[in-house]
Amino acid sequence: MLRWIAFPVLIALAAATAWWPPARWTLAAWVPLLLLTLYDAVQRKHSLRRNYPLIARIRWLFEALRPFLYSYIVESPLEGRPFARTERDLVYARAKGDLDAHPFGTELDVYSDEYEWMSHSIAPKHDPDRTQRVKVGGAQCSRPYDAALLNISAMSFGSLGANAIEALNLGAKLGNFYHDTGEGGFSPYHAKYGGDIVWELGSGYFGCRDEAGRFDPARFRDRAQSEQVKMVEIKLSQGAKPGHGGVLPGPKVSAEIAATRGVPEGQDCISPAAHSAFATPIEMIEWAAKLRELSGGKPVGIKLCVGQPHEIYAVMKAMIETGIRLDYIVVDGAEGGTGAAPVEFSNRVGMPLREGLIFVRNALVGCGLKEEIKLAASGKVHSGAGLATNCALGADWSNAARAFMFTLGCVQSLKCHTDKCPTGIATQDPGRQRGLVVADKAERVRRFQAATVSALWDLSCAMGLDNPWAIRPHHLHERLNSARSDSIDRIYKFYDRGVLLGDPDSVSSARYWAMARANSFRAAL
Repeated sequence: MLRWIAFPVLIALAAATAWWPPARWTLAAWVPLLLLTLYDAVQRKHSLRRNYPLIARIRWLFEALRPFLYSYIVESPLEGRPFARTERDLVYARAKGDLDAHPFGTELDVYSDEYEWMSHSIAPKHDPDRTQRVKVGGAQCSRPYDAALLNISAMSFGSLGANAIEALNLGAKLGNFYHDTGEGGFSPYHAKYGGDIVWELGSGYFGCRDEAGRFDPARFRDRAQSEQVKMVEIKLSQGAKPGHGGVLPGPKVSAEIAATRGVPEGQDCISPAAHSAFATPIEMIEWAAKLRELSGGKPVGIKLCVGQPHEIYAVMKAMIETGIRLDYIVVDGAEGGTGAAPVEFSNRVGMPLREGLIFVRNALVGCGLKEEIKLAASGKVHSGAGLATNCALGADWSNAARAFMFTLGCVQSLKCHTDKCPTGIATQDPGRQRGLVVADKAERVRRFQAATVSALWDLSCAMGLDNPWAIRPHHLHERLNSARSDSIDRIYKFYDRGVLLGDPDSVSSARYWAMARANSFRAAL
């Protein structure tokens, strides 16, 4: 039978060496294969290998090679996911300083929903001041920060290796933009080159926690007053797995990671799903004010993937009731994510960036708070067009994670969670990290950020605008089908200033406003 063919073939090959002595050296190959075939026939764990000794192993070989073969040979430039080949190629070209122009016209089907466009002007703008930045920090903040239009989003030491963190931070230093620590804490590798830092505090309070895992004000104060820390970010949720905690298994908690996070070495490092420092919207806002005070007056904001809409309104009502203001809000989209996440969460939980950004923008504008509180977007942005889209939807700046991983050499092998990243980025293996040369990759980080922000300015100039913050929803057009298109402000609702305070029943989300309470994240019934 065909399924047992490995036995006679291998036995015949081994026996043939008796008639042809020069071939005896091949016994070193045939005998081990014969023994492996015998083992497959008697083992009880895998039915395919038991029924098809040796031959069945070819399946696992191609299964292992499939992602690489598909990526490099089968898929078209527009098909790859999460990032298509054309998207990755753009990042690679800008990071390396190569030509990033595209020949022979667009490959997009301009009559399908994959095409959206910006409205250019007959009278483009000339020579704008491209040094403009975003001032983050309202009247309650004594040490505001001027943020760049594109910054490095949250990626923790532990998820990324030391060399990757160093290269990102050195790139941020060279390019004068900020580097978010991720919830894993402010590590020595973030600090080595002195690039601007946004310290993210997740529910594990890594780097500022006591022995029980609760927030420690004294430890936070000592670290947050570092000149390198420019802002503080409270992580409520993230796009990849909103509403879900995390566990870094004990074997991965090295001495360095333990010291950075303030946890015992070799023990499971748990990041709970919910914060213990607060339980209500008012408590969260009051805690943010405390963090601002402990940090010496630096901007404090929140990052979240939008889930239940009434909770966003509850935060707005808490700020209105207490008079305390956040300095900024970062909206993460459900399409975001760098590390591992349960498939159910990454595929089925959380609001995509576009809808989430518009909703938070409407909440701020509708409550008359947008002038005081800056809004940022995070989620799969990799180009100047993506930055421009975020600006049109209300963002003051954008953050990117995976795009910056591409600048470090990421090839989208999807091995981030295995500690076997082939490019030495998402791994703690010193041998794999050796391939990532910090000085070379840092320059790539700088070049990509500068070229992408420059592309955003080019777009705003083509639209006849003074700066990217002048891009409005009516400048962005989207296809509804092959025969119809319209501007974004005719597709989504954009609220007028103060409407939630003056006439909340007139807006489409009136029921969520009615459900929201400043003293609870739970909906009023």
